[in-house]
Amino acid sequence: MIETITELDALRERVRGWKREGLRVGFVPTMGNLHAGHFSLVRLVRQHVDRVVSSVFVNPTQFGPNEDFTRYPRTPDADTAGLGDAGCDVLWLPTVESMYPFGVELASKVHVPGVSQVLEGECRPGHFDGVCTVVSRLFNQVQPDVAAFGLKDYQQLAVIRQLVADLQFPIEIIGGPIVREADGLAMSSRNQYLGADERPRAATIHRVLCAMRDAHLGGAPRAQVEAEGRAALTAAGFDVDYAVLRRPDLSEPAEGEGGPRVALVAARLGNTRLIDNLEF
Repeated sequence: MIETITELDALRERVRGWKREGLRVGFVPTMGNLHAGHFSLVRLVRQHVDRVVSSVFVNPTQFGPNEDFTRYPRTPDADTAGLGDAGCDVLWLPTVESMYPFGVELASKVHVPGVSQVLEGECRPGHFDGVCTVVSRLFNQVQPDVAAFGLKDYQQLAVIRQLVADLQFPIEIIGGPIVREADGLAMSSRNQYLGADERPRAATIHRVLCAMRDAHLGGAPRAQVEAEGRAALTAAGFDVDYAVLRRPDLSEPAEGEGGPRVALVAARLGNTRLIDNLEF
């Protein structure tokens, strides 16, 4: 039976109790409105630990001024039931006041340079500062041994890995595979914003990523692969932020250079911004 905790002192006491017993603690941070992808992270981290904490906190500092903080879907009852079924032991529900004791405006901020400043960092200035700030606070609150993040947010995972290495958090970071709908659309809480006519077109993103992979492996120049990816998305009605090929560390590969790649897309369909990626 999952336990819901809303006070930080109670959370710390529960985790201290587990650690006194020699138990390893896993953590899955979320913003709620959970789906099968989130629950897969709970099951994944469960394989590495004895107890699992998941948090639900819609973090105001990672939303831009024109983004969807106020309308971000909140489904607490379904989240709690799903987490319990997935094997979560404790649901941590902090308030904005407990997360930011001096208020959002006076909050100490965590900035991870380099990897946070490209792609999503360019499109959503300040977003990763908000992510790193809240994740650092959650790590301090939960004190986990292992934490899991989804690979759908590929750049976010890279930023978190750098954060943990640089600030020397004693936490193992695990990336969970992307969970997709039957037509290839990556599961996301924002998918429910899609209109009835938009939902089938949203799967175009995954088809474009696969085409970018195939074109690259077939020897096409990177500029051509990226241009064709953007064109295909635009033709399907997307407003494209980027469709790019990168090395796994998100740096730009030299022309003709071998090695692993990741194709990344961010594009808006109507009022819904979707991101996805494909490693190969």
